[in-house]
Amino acid sequence: MTDRKTPRAVRMAQPLARDVAEEIAKLHGVCIRPVALKRLDVTTGKSEVVDVPCGSPLESKCPPCAKRNRQLRMAQCREGWHLDEEPIITPDETTDGQRWLVEFRADMQAKRDEEEKAGGDTSDLDAVLTGLDIEISEAGMRGNVLGRMGSKRVRSTKRRQDAPDLPKRKMANTTLGRTFEAADGRTYRPSLFVTLTLPSYGKVMNSAPIDPDTYDYIRAARDALHFSKLVDRFVQNLRRVAGYDVQYFATVEPQKRLAPHLHMAVRGTLPRAEMKQIAAATYHQVWWPQADEARFEGDHLPIWNDGIGYVDPDTGEVLPTWDEALDQLGDEPMHVIRFGDQVDVKGVLAGSPDADQCIRYLSKYLTKSLGETLDGQAQREHSARFVDALRYEPCSPTCPNWLRYGVQPKNAKSGLVPGRCRSKAHKPEHLGYAGRRVLVSRKWSNKTFAEHKQDRRTWVLEALGQVDEPTDPHRYVWQPVKPGDPDVAPIGVRLLRSIAERQRWRAHLRRLEELSATPQAA
Repeated sequence: MTDRKTPRAVRMAQPLARDVAEEIAKLHGVCIRPVALKRLDVTTGKSEVVDVPCGSPLESKCPPCAKRNRQLRMAQCREGWHLDEEPIITPDETTDGQRWLVEFRADMQAKRDEEEKAGGDTSDLDAVLTGLDIEISEAGMRGNVLGRMGSKRVRSTKRRQDAPDLPKRKMANTTLGRTFEAADGRTYRPSLFVTLTLPSYGKVMNSAPIDPDTYDYIRAARDALHFSKLVDRFVQNLRRVAGYDVQYFATVEPQKRLAPHLHMAVRGTLPRAEMKQIAAATYHQVWWPQADEARFEGDHLPIWNDGIGYVDPDTGEVLPTWDEALDQLGDEPMHVIRFGDQVDVKGVLAGSPDADQCIRYLSKYLTKSLGETLDGQAQREHSARFVDALRYEPCSPTCPNWLRYGVQPKNAKSGLVPGRCRSKAHKPEHLGYAGRRVLVSRKWSNKTFAEHKQDRRTWVLEALGQVDEPTDPHRYVWQPVKPGDPDVAPIGVRLLRSIAERQRWRAHLRRLEELSATPQAA
């Protein structure tokens, strides 16, 4: 008896046309999640809907955009690693709009100070000032107009007794490393590729703990939460020891045991022994209230009282605020994070196969989230235990988990519940690390990431025989498109349009290549 499929079964087995369109879009490098924006030309009055690539760096969301992002990062790393001339960063000229914002901010600050002296309510003015600070940042000004605000609490800067001392060299005003001369007279300027890991939390086999009961998940969770601060401290110590403004391009990736580790391309070179000494002497102290013993769990949680804050459900006692809890800290921090003993340091020369290999390695996992590298049942179970340990760990001063330990989070408000923090550090795909995946120093390639994108755009337009003419930045007004806007075509139609446009580009590029390869007649 033959197995015949019914017409319905045959139809159900057919692929969806939308899925086929997405697959073709991926093959042609077209964004599959374009963002529709309405662009108004203030000069002509013409309005049109433009599809803008989503720009996601993750392959799971948009493979074409993730691939493009990885290629741009590789180009950024390559351009800055072995610079032989000092990068020159000249600030842009200030605009009338920027100056007006700062002047208006000064007026509002003066009114706020007068109100405070008179004993009045400054909450409304504080909200205005906060909004102005955001506008100042969005207007193309870097940093806070107020500068660094002084802290009321001063922690000792004396080094811990259990950490080795660091040598310190006189700082030179340069970002370039040492130049060496070979016997044949050639000069070269080597750089470094450094890998730093966290310490062991227990024996691991096949990417999972041998004994989960003895594996220190709490310490692993806290190290992951504060890993970005440890990296910042390492860079500070590296510059102190090197004696110059060391520039770097670094990426954070998960090891198979799920702990974050750092790959760093460093411009210039230092002895390997010194690099290992810097790593061993680097630590970060977390000066937070203790979070080892829970005071409130399950349904027994603090209660919000308007005008007062969170109170003990049994006694009615108001829980200490974040600032009050910090004032009560003793001489020991809540947590100290350090690197492990495994420090890999490799010398790299510009243009060598090793340099290209290191750049590929640096960008290897940029298109995947930290949690996407799980492999096998044992590692998935290890990940579940790790995420469970993260659930009630405070990730920041504003984390709701502080209520579990009898402290009101900073800027506390109604509705906070321990174990339900919305920070990405608590999401399984981030494995406790909430920092940036790519860390690039300001003077690395003498360009911003946006300028690298513009370089790519210029190259494509030149290859297509077009000129990227500068336009008035105030000519266009961009607005988000509301759901159901009749001017926006269905996503399938928009994908097909983008695919057709990409096909025209490639056909034009092929014709240009054929013309350039054809010998010209005499």
